[in-house]
Amino acid sequence: MQIHASNPEEYISKVEDPDKKIALNKLREICLSHLPDGFEEAMAYGMFGYVVPHSLYPKGYHCDPKTPLPFLSFAAQKNFIGIYHMGLYMMPELYDWFVSEHAAYPKKLDMGKSCIRYKKEADIPYPLITELVQKITPSRYIEVYETALRK
Repeated sequence: MQIHASNPEEYISKVEDPDKKIALNKLREICLSHLPDGFEEAMAYGMFGYVVPHSLYPKGYHCDPKTPLPFLSFAAQKNFIGIYHMGLYMMPELYDWFVSEHAAYPKKLDMGKSCIRYKKEADIPYPLITELVQKITPSRYIEVYETALRK
């Protein structure tokens, strides 16, 4: 389910499920309040996105240098709320930390390499997500990203 929107408010207004609207608003507030300075909010790939802007990383995303470097996204999918965190994908220690910490929450973790899926808003461990979004600065992410590109 892809929602076409030019800004976050329009995106949320197009989501029909009230449970997903609540989740999107909470996740957006967490990102706006807790992401380290330097990341910027953007609409990317039909989702909310938080990116490293060209002003900090002029090379942009290697797949499309005109696009800022993607870091974190979330979206209302057909059957779940998806959170996509590239740090989890590229940093095994962060992935291991998140999986370990998530075990303290009642809902079993449903996760791929970078996608965390929650069927209901009430299942989202907002304190853990808040902690996760604070763990990587744009400069650290750029280091990890460039190291991955050299491999």
